[in-house]
Amino acid sequence: MTSRQDAPTAVVVVDPSGNVTGWSEGGRLLLGWTAFERLGRPLADLLVNPAPGALENGANGSGPGDCVPLRHRDGSVVNAVLAAHPLQGADGRPAGRVVTVQRWDRRPVIADRAFEQCPFALGVYDPDLRFLWVNASACRVMAHSEEQVLGEKYRELFPELDDMAYTSRLSEVARTGEPARLITIFRPLGSNYANAWATSMWPVRDEEGRIRAVANWGFDMSAEYWARQRLLLLGEASKGIGKTLDVISTAAELAQVSVPGFADRVTVDLFEEVLRGDEPPLSSAFTVDGTVTLRRAGHYGAREGASRRSEPASVHYSPNSVAVRCMASGRSTVHLAAEPGPGGEWGFGPGLAADPAHWPPGNPVIDKTIAAKGLTGRITVPLRARGALLGVVTFARSDRPESFTADDLILAEELTAKAAVALDNARRYTREHTTALTLQRSLLPRRLPHQDAIEVASRYLPADADTGVGGDWFDVIPLSGARVALVVGDVVGHGLHASASMGRLRTAVRTLADVDLPPDELLTHLDDLVLHAPDDLQPEGHFEDTGESGATCLYAVYDPVSRRCALASAGHPAPLVIAPDGTVTPVPAHAGPPLGIGGLPFEAVELELAEGSLLALYTNGLLESRGRDADRTGELVEVLRRPAASLEALCDTVTATLLPQHRTDDAALLLARTHALAGDHVATWDIEPDVAQVPQARAVAMETLAAWGLDEAAFVTELVVSELVTNAIKYGEPPITLRLIRDTSLICEVSDASDTSPHLRRARAFDEGGRGLLLVAQLTQGWGTRHGTNGKTIWCAQPLDTP
Repeated sequence: MTSRQDAPTAVVVVDPSGNVTGWSEGGRLLLGWTAFERLGRPLADLLVNPAPGALENGANGSGPGDCVPLRHRDGSVVNAVLAAHPLQGADGRPAGRVVTVQRWDRRPVIADRAFEQCPFALGVYDPDLRFLWVNASACRVMAHSEEQVLGEKYRELFPELDDMAYTSRLSEVARTGEPARLITIFRPLGSNYANAWATSMWPVRDEEGRIRAVANWGFDMSAEYWARQRLLLLGEASKGIGKTLDVISTAAELAQVSVPGFADRVTVDLFEEVLRGDEPPLSSAFTVDGTVTLRRAGHYGAREGASRRSEPASVHYSPNSVAVRCMASGRSTVHLAAEPGPGGEWGFGPGLAADPAHWPPGNPVIDKTIAAKGLTGRITVPLRARGALLGVVTFARSDRPESFTADDLILAEELTAKAAVALDNARRYTREHTTALTLQRSLLPRRLPHQDAIEVASRYLPADADTGVGGDWFDVIPLSGARVALVVGDVVGHGLHASASMGRLRTAVRTLADVDLPPDELLTHLDDLVLHAPDDLQPEGHFEDTGESGATCLYAVYDPVSRRCALASAGHPAPLVIAPDGTVTPVPAHAGPPLGIGGLPFEAVELELAEGSLLALYTNGLLESRGRDADRTGELVEVLRRPAASLEALCDTVTATLLPQHRTDDAALLLARTHALAGDHVATWDIEPDVAQVPQARAVAMETLAAWGLDEAAFVTELVVSELVTNAIKYGEPPITLRLIRDTSLICEVSDASDTSPHLRRARAFDEGGRGLLLVAQLTQGWGTRHGTNGKTIWCAQPLDTP
């Protein structure tokens, strides 16, 4: 439909001589001339190419309907179609002609029908956004006929459809003359399903370039739009699900990423085994014997938000419930709220009826009961990954009127599949983390042994759960002669393999310490063990270095008799030594190479400690934390100087001050307060290398036991002194020394300058010797040999009932 204003028709009255005697307003609109300017002038003056008979024939010399170029007042050419109609006077004689002039249009009538029948919605508005013309497709979208909308304003006619974006953009095009594009989301009248429309708008100008109207066309791109939205949601799910290796966090991520873009409420229910990291039931072997109990690991609603993280509540499903049937069959189920039809019957809603996608068998199920729960639809999907059944997910809509579609079911299954893999990864990690933590705790000392030489306290704090268990470790090892070894180490990496590597190193250190090697020699042997570790220690399918390679270790031995501490380091930080007056005792230890490098020496240093000195052995995780300076030794020293009720309290203060809540590495701390053995608890004698000195050695030993009040140990001690001194005189080299130490046990030591060590052997029936050392081993708590720079020492220990 075209208005007179937009397609003017000029009516001109011409007398018999060809002069204009009448000029309509349409002539001014079409050609720019006013009646005053044209009256009395020849009509032929308007012709660009005047030809004889043109006006009589109504065309440019050809015939009616042909194009006749006319002069516009501004000098431009207007192609027009002229039609001449003769006039007669009262006497029947010719009185002139009436000539109608219309703009010539090359468009055939079929073109008008093409626009009218276009499947896209076409419309033209005046600058005030009144309807000037619409095609049939636009009428169907608006559910109004052309007669109902022409001349009406869009905003006044369709207030429920106008979100201001559409009409505001139309007004902008009318004002600026710049074309525009827009995607709008709205629900057509009578539909519960939102449509997405792509619209293009452009200005319509007249011959003078003035904007006279705004035209637009639009088409329903709902399928493409919602497919794009589903892809975007899947993209967000890929980034948002599985950010941590925590089962509950992953379940919460699945619920949150789905709301509100896809559903209004999501619940994630998992088997108890998944939360513990155990093996869940197999999908193929899942059977229902009764009520199935799951744990609600994730829940998110558009109204209530996320559930607070706490112990997941138990959820009980009956054997006939939708969730159990889905898990048993392995197929998803869609339940939609029923809607009454025109005849009162229950059936599909209008949104579902318009869904072009193909539903899988058995879906959807029209359920009258879910409407009573405030739901418009519900999708239930079993959680399956790698053949295991993890649980079930429920997506529900309650606030939005549109129904779930078959495409929505595909999206729900895709979201669930992504989450299932992430949940299974988290479950496997939970199992490995729990196993590694159990292994690590079993390998670390549960209780530190009581020693008169030192007072000890320790702390081990594993890294955050998302980082895993590491290989930090410490140990306190009683040695012969009332000495004690302090050990701390760090294995590179995290997880089960790091824990196993730590256990191997701790066992190796304890074995080498039992041989009573000096610190530097012990680290040398430990380095060789790591360097020549068998290939079968390597995890299957991995070719990188094992966890022991690059491990660090510090080994220190404190002697309470001499108050001297010998130590050596394999790439580990030196300990901090705080004197009783608070001054820091420098430790000139050189940090040797980490274990597993090979070919480089380890250096031992020895220093004398004042009684009551504090030794702090630690791993890097105590001082190095994300976002802080790497070297925080000074801060640790200041904390160690603070007064504390006990070493246990001081350990708590150190960890609370230095360790952040979230860490990326394990941290181990071992604090030791040194004690000195009183001089009256040690007795030493030089023995002449003569067998006749053995009775004298027994005598002085018995006198010392009597002075100590240890008469009950006299018999065994007399036998031990006789055997060890005799062996040293016969088989050793001078000088020979006898020493008794009263500690938690009674220690007897005999030293000589020979490096030859005695060993137990079984004496035959007629052998004259070989039974003495066997008796010593049977009567004492333990015995052994340790080597020094000037020979060896044979020692044995007896338990004491009283200190």
